[in-house]
Amino acid sequence: GTFLNLSVSDHGRSDSLLLSWDEPEEGAKGYSLALSSLGSHTPLQNGSAGPNITSFWFHGLTPGMRYEVEVTATLACMETASQTVTAQTSPSPVRNLSLSGGGSSAMLRASWAHAHGQRDGYHLALYHSVSQTLVRNASVLPNASTFLFDGLLAGSEYALKVSTLAGSRQASTSIHQWTAPSIPTQLRLSPGSSTSLVASWAGAGGAAWLHLALHNLLTQTVTSTLSARRGLTSYTFQHLHPGTQYWLGLSAMAGPYTMVGPNATAWTYPLSPGNVTLNAAEEQNSLQARWSTPAGERDFYLVTLQEGEDGALTRNISIDRDNGHVTFHGLNPGKQYSVLVTAVAGPYRASARSTAAWTQPIAPSGVSLSSQGSPYSLLASWEEARGEGYLLALSPMEHPVKNSSLLRGGTNFTYKGLRPGTLYAFEISTVAGPYTSSPERIANWTYPLPPEQLTLSNQGRSTSLQASWKAAPTGSTGYTGTLWETKSRVWVRNMTVRNNWINVTFEDLVPGRQYTLEMAAMAGPYRSPVRSATDWTYPLAPAGVTLTNTRRPLGLAAFWDKAAGDVDQFHLQLYSKSHPAQRNISVGPNTHNFTFLGLSPGVQYFLKVTVLAGPYRSSSHFATEWTYPLSLANVSVQPGRRPQELHVSWVESGGGRDHLVQLSVAESLSIIRNVSVPRGVTQLDLEGLVPGSRYRVEIISQAGPHRTSSQTAIGYTAPLPPISLSASPIGTAQALTVHWETSPGQRDGYLLSVHEEGSSAPARNLEAGKDSTNVTLAQLEPGTCYLVGIWAVAGPYRSLPKNVTGCTVPAAPTNLSLINPGSSSELYTGWKKPPGRRDHYHVILYSLSTQSRDRVQTLSPDAQNITWTHLEAGSRFAVQVTAVKGSLKASSTNVTQWTHPLAPANLTLGSPSASALQASWAAMGREAEGYVVDVYDAASRSLVGRMVLSGNARSHTFGNLSPGTRYSVAVRATAGPFHNSTPSFTHCTREYDALLQPGVL
Repeated sequence: GTFLNLSVSDHGRSDSLLLSWDEPEEGAKGYSLALSSLGSHTPLQNGSAGPNITSFWFHGLTPGMRYEVEVTATLACMETASQTVTAQTSPSPVRNLSLSGGGSSAMLRASWAHAHGQRDGYHLALYHSVSQTLVRNASVLPNASTFLFDGLLAGSEYALKVSTLAGSRQASTSIHQWTAPSIPTQLRLSPGSSTSLVASWAGAGGAAWLHLALHNLLTQTVTSTLSARRGLTSYTFQHLHPGTQYWLGLSAMAGPYTMVGPNATAWTYPLSPGNVTLNAAEEQNSLQARWSTPAGERDFYLVTLQEGEDGALTRNISIDRDNGHVTFHGLNPGKQYSVLVTAVAGPYRASARSTAAWTQPIAPSGVSLSSQGSPYSLLASWEEARGEGYLLALSPMEHPVKNSSLLRGGTNFTYKGLRPGTLYAFEISTVAGPYTSSPERIANWTYPLPPEQLTLSNQGRSTSLQASWKAAPTGSTGYTGTLWETKSRVWVRNMTVRNNWINVTFEDLVPGRQYTLEMAAMAGPYRSPVRSATDWTYPLAPAGVTLTNTRRPLGLAAFWDKAAGDVDQFHLQLYSKSHPAQRNISVGPNTHNFTFLGLSPGVQYFLKVTVLAGPYRSSSHFATEWTYPLSLANVSVQPGRRPQELHVSWVESGGGRDHLVQLSVAESLSIIRNVSVPRGVTQLDLEGLVPGSRYRVEIISQAGPHRTSSQTAIGYTAPLPPISLSASPIGTAQALTVHWETSPGQRDGYLLSVHEEGSSAPARNLEAGKDSTNVTLAQLEPGTCYLVGIWAVAGPYRSLPKNVTGCTVPAAPTNLSLINPGSSSELYTGWKKPPGRRDHYHVILYSLSTQSRDRVQTLSPDAQNITWTHLEAGSRFAVQVTAVKGSLKASSTNVTQWTHPLAPANLTLGSPSASALQASWAAMGREAEGYVVDVYDAASRSLVGRMVLSGNARSHTFGNLSPGTRYSVAVRATAGPFHNSTPSFTHCTREYDALLQPGVL
C-alpha cells in the first residue's frame, strides 16, 4: 500500500502538534485528519487538507497528553491510504515553586503547584551553588507536590531544578535558597603571649561568614573585630595589654541568616617583677625582700619564701598589686633562703627569683667516734644542725696534726686508710654561708688486724694436724685460738701464744676426722675478727674387697670391710676393659656391700673400693668377675637373595666372646649345619638349601665360663615362581583358562591375582593347590583384558610374580536397526550397547542395488549410532556392526533398508488423439525400482486410471478418455516401501476427431 511517512512535532509548544507527511507518488485528491486520545478511538478534533498540502496544526491540546492521529489520503479510483501515528504534547512547568529551610541547617523543603495538563512524574535535581556539583537526584510521582532534602551542608546555598516529565519530553523551572548556618563549637580563647590571645573553634564549615568581637573587660571597650569566610578555624589578636582579661563573642552568618554563637574569656600573660632581692634585716633571724613593678596589669603579687637548695616552701604571702617589699621574721638559724615574687593575672602567673641569703648557724650536738670493728676506719656521727655544711678534723693522739675538711650535708663521715690499733681525736663545727660555729671534740681507737694466711694441714699423717700463719702488723700483743671437731662442734683444746709465734702442732687426733681451728689477734681493749682453718686427718684404706656374680637379676655383688677411724663415704669404681664407660657409686660410711645391676651381659668387670674423708682418699686392691651372657634377641630367619639361601640376623644383647649358629630341617631335630661366628657379627647367609622349604635356627652365646641359648626361629627359603604361564579365552563363555608349569623345589600352594584393565576396583585373589597347573577364571566381563599374576607360596613368603594378560571375547551388538529418516541420501544405523568392553566398532554398509564399494567405518567403543550420507537415492542397503577387542571379534545380524527415490523430472503431457493422453518423464539419478502413473479428472478430482510400470519405463499413454476434457496426471518413483511423486500437471484431450480412434489403455 501507499506509505505516507507521517511525522509529528510540537516546536516547543505544549498545546499544539504539527503533523507532516509525504505526498504519494501517484498524488492525492485530499486528506482527512482525526485526532483522539491514545486508546479511546473517539475523535477529539477533525481536520482536512487539500491536494499538495503536506502538514497540519492541531491547537488547543492538553499539555503532556498522549494522542493518536490518523491521516487518510484519498487516491484515484476511490481508493484510500491511511496511516496512524502516536504523539505526546510537551508538559507544562510547575507553578509557584518554593524552597524553604525553615531555619534548619541540614534540610530544605521544596513545594510547588501542579502544572496544567498531564504528566508522568517530576524529576528534582539539587545542586550546590558554589561547587556546581549535583547533590541529590530524585524522581517523584505525578501527584506529589512537596519533597524534603535532608543531610545538606549547613550555611550553604543550593539551586533546585524541577522538571515536569511526560514521555520523553520535559519542562523545567529553578529556584535558589540557603540552609541556616551551624554555630561553631569548642570556642577557646588562650594567651599566646603577654600581648596576644589565640582564638580557636571547631565546626566552622557550617557558616558562610564568621564575625568575631573582642572586648576589654577592664575598660569595657571593644578592642578588635573580624569577619572571615568559611573554613577559618583560628585567629590571633595582637597588641593587647599584659595581664588583662578579655571577652570574645562569635556569630555565624549565611545568606539571610545570622546565628549568635558561643563566647569565651581569657587573660593575657602578666609580666614578671624585676630586680628581686633578699637581704638580712635589722632583727636576728629576719630577711627582707624587695622588687620593682613591671608594666601592664595584674591582680596581686604572691611572695613565696623557700628554704634550702631544694626550695622547700616556708612562707606564702599575697601583696597588693602596687606594693614592692615585704619582711620575714622568726626564720631558722644557719639556713639558706630565697624568695620568689609572682605577678598573678587570672589563672596565669609570671615569676622572678632572688639570690640566696643565710642566717647565723650553731654547732652540732650528739657527736660520737666509733671503730665498728674496722682496723682501718673510724665513723664520726652527730645530730643534724642547720647550716650549709660541717668543718671536720681528725689526727692521732700520739702525733697531733691539724687536718680539716668541709662536708656539705649528712650526719656522719667515715675516715678510711687509718693505722690499726691507734687512738685518734676528732672535732666538728657548723658552716652556714660566711658563718662558722665553735667546735665539738671526741677520741677513740682502731681495731687490731687478725692473723693472715692461717692454714691447718695433716701432712699425710692420720693422727696429727699442724697450724701455721703469718704474723699480724703492728698493734698486736699476741694470739689466742680454739680447736673444734667440725661436725659435732665438740671442743678439743685451747691455745694462747706470743706475737712472735707462727705455728703449732695438735697430736693424738682421730684418723679421717675433720677439725676446725679459730684464731684472733689482740690489741688494747679489742680483739681482731676471728680467722678459721679446717682439715681432715688422713683416712685408712678398706680391706677384704670381693666381687660375686648374680644371675637373677643379672648383676655383680661387691663386699668389703671397714678400717679404723672416720669415713665420709665409700666410692666404688666398676669398669670393663671392653667398655669405655665405667660405673662410679658412692655409699654411706656404714655400708659394707653393694650390688651393681643393669650391667652389660657377658662382660668381665674390675672393682676398686676407695675410702673418702674430706678431700682425702685411700683405695683397696682390684677384684674381678664375669657377668652372664644374654640370649640373642630378635633372631630372624628370612629368605636370602636367592631361593637356595636363608638370611639369619639377630641383635646382640651385650657381652659374650662368640656365637654358634645351628641349622636343622623344621620337621626333624637333626642338625645339618653348625657355623661359628665372632662377637660383633649380627647376620649370616646359609647357602645350598632347597627352595620353598621350612628350616629351624638356634644361636648359642658364650662369655667366659657361661653359655646361653637363643629362642628357636623358624624360616622359609623363597619358592621358585611357576614357568610357561599363559591365559586363553574360552569361546564366548566370558572366561579365561590360565596354564603354567611347576618349578623345582617345594611350595605350599599358589596365589593368583586377577585385575581388570583400567579399573580402580581391587584385584580378585584366588588360591590353587601346590600340585595344580591350571585354573579357570569365570564370570568375567566380555571384551575385557585382565592382568593375571601368579606366585608360588611357601609359609608367609611368595616367589617373584609371573604375569600374563588375557582378553575375553567381546559381546556382539544387539537390537541393530537401519532407519530411513525420510531422506533420499541418508540412512541412520543404531544398536544397543552390549555388555563388557571393546576397542572399537567395525561398521560395514553394503549396497544391494548397485555394484558400488562397501562403506566401512571404525567407531569408538561407546558409540551407538552412525548416520550414512551421500547415498544413492532409491537404493537398498544392508548394515553389519562388529565389536572388536584386539584380535577377537563378535558381529551382529544384518539388517536392510531403502533410501527414498527421487521424483521423476521433466514430466510432459500430450494428447495424441481425442481419447488419449500421453505422459513422458525422465529419471533422476539412477533409475527407480518402478513407477506408478495416476490420471484424475481435473474437475471432479476422481481417479480415472493408474498404471504400475517397471524401472526402465519413461512414458505411458492412457486411452478411452473423454475428448475435450481436462485431466490431471502425476508420476511416482518407487523404491521398496518408499515413493516420491512429481507435482500434478493438467492437460486437455483433443476435441472429438472423427478420423482418430480412441487409444487403448
